[in-house]
Amino acid sequence: MRVGLGHDTHRLGEGRPLILGGVSIPHDRGLIGHSDADVVLHAVSDALLGAAALGDIGEHYPDTDPQWKGVDSARLLSEVVGLVARAGWSPVNCDLTIHAQSPKLLSFKPAIKASVARLLGLDEGAVNIKAKTGEHVGPIGRAEAIGCDAVILIEQNKVLT
Repeated sequence: MRVGLGHDTHRLGEGRPLILGGVSIPHDRGLIGHSDADVVLHAVSDALLGAAALGDIGEHYPDTDPQWKGVDSARLLSEVVGLVARAGWSPVNCDLTIHAQSPKLLSFKPAIKASVARLLGLDEGAVNIKAKTGEHVGPIGRAEAIGCDAVILIEQNKVLT
């Protein structure tokens, strides 16, 4: 078994949809980035890649490559799950902390949990979502950005004989 840690933060800006964990969240601003800027799925991808010692999301999907412009982060996470599986590993569980002053995420946590579980091929009981504000401190607390931390446990795939 191995543990991976992932993190991502993006600024909020006008004219962008807010997507967290593959779920569209109604809000007056969205996250700015080369892709859809889904900090939840980016953090999960980095945690998976780190646990399997396969680098980070920027090495596999650089923001300097136009083919990834506007890409759905669910597609990236699905590709990362496949890459990790080909390396001989499978996710066991995932714990996420989303840092956002606004919007309040309590009512969206079940949908985000279901989405992340589906993308990882896990039961929903193996995924946990926590939402924290920035207590009005720093860029997250001033509602200028949203961040996410992800911890994931993977296990080596069993060889059937």
